[in-house]
Amino acid sequence: MNKKLMAVAVAGALAVPALAFAQASTVQVYGKITYEYGVSSGNGRPNVDYADVPGGSAIGFKGEEKLGGGMSAWFQCESSADIRGMDQTGFCTRNSAVGFKGAFGNIHFGRWDTPMKRALNVGTVGATETGLLGMSWVAFGGSGGADATASADSIQRGRWKRREAGLSYYESPNFNGFQVLGAFSAGNAATDQSAVNSTPNAKPRVQSLGAIYENGPLGLGLAYERHQEFGSSGVIGTATAGNDHGWGASAAYTFGGNVKVGGTYLDTTYETGPGQTLGKKTYTLGVEWKIAGPHSLEAQYARAGDSTGNSTTAVQRNDVSGSNTGAKDYSIAYIYSFSKRTDIRLGYHKTQNDNNTKKYNIGNFAGVANAGDSSSAYAMYISHKF
Repeated sequence: MNKKLMAVAVAGALAVPALAFAQASTVQVYGKITYEYGVSSGNGRPNVDYADVPGGSAIGFKGEEKLGGGMSAWFQCESSADIRGMDQTGFCTRNSAVGFKGAFGNIHFGRWDTPMKRALNVGTVGATETGLLGMSWVAFGGSGGADATASADSIQRGRWKRREAGLSYYESPNFNGFQVLGAFSAGNAATDQSAVNSTPNAKPRVQSLGAIYENGPLGLGLAYERHQEFGSSGVIGTATAGNDHGWGASAAYTFGGNVKVGGTYLDTTYETGPGQTLGKKTYTLGVEWKIAGPHSLEAQYARAGDSTGNSTTAVQRNDVSGSNTGAKDYSIAYIYSFSKRTDIRLGYHKTQNDNNTKKYNIGNFAGVANAGDSSSAYAMYISHKF
């Protein structure tokens, strides 16, 4: 009997500290695991099967401490999770920050989706963002990591859905669905370049403002973003740095709780040299239909217009100024939801260049060989949240 009492006492002594820690700790573990497998093809290119982990595959840790007076301190560290074991990028590679929130709103510092991206996300309906089925390339120059601060990600001059490093960020309180967002990045690049570049250093920065309204079936987004001193060639540290800017709008509406339609519009201008500019306008239209039970359909159409202005320099996927320098983008997918956390998607995606450009292709594809060529892909996509 004494031995039994002794065992119970020891177990209790060990359990109490663990229980106290569990009660005091606010740290949560969360994440999403994705896997995509598909076949892509294009004019002048071989058919290639490709495995990827797009769509925000990540594992994260977040926590909050109540400080009194309605204010809290919080942190989040979200890292890419590649179950293929191929992309080893380390910790806090996705939305990660430390900050304070209260009645005044939310102030935080770190790496986060810009207000422009968040405003455009409101109306981005009917498709995934990245991977073989991802529809962000034609309309937004991609979606994800893109850093003006000389971090591991490249500057990605043509990207307008950015997860930017080194941001100082403000989010206003939510007023019945309406919220104002503002952020700017640090000038780290000039410091990082100074040891190897004796020429005057550019100080590339991102400044982003956005407003979002989401209440009931209606969602609206409006944003402006400036890319300061990104360089005539998009290379950090160039002496001939240019300023780019863009504004975007988006809207979405859900009919009857099962059909959601949405669209985006983006108007961008790049300074590519002294007295030279390149303009590009894009838009998307999409629909998501919850048919019945676990069955859904999604579809999206995107269009990049002709490059305008007097530029003789291309900016990533934006070709030099001229007619027939845009592209059309289409995707459709069937989704079967096993639960609220797990689903599988089967889809098709095609990108068609206009006659005078070969700049556009589906994600993870090597590119097409000739102007006017297209690329396409069939893919299976699995998503599990935890």
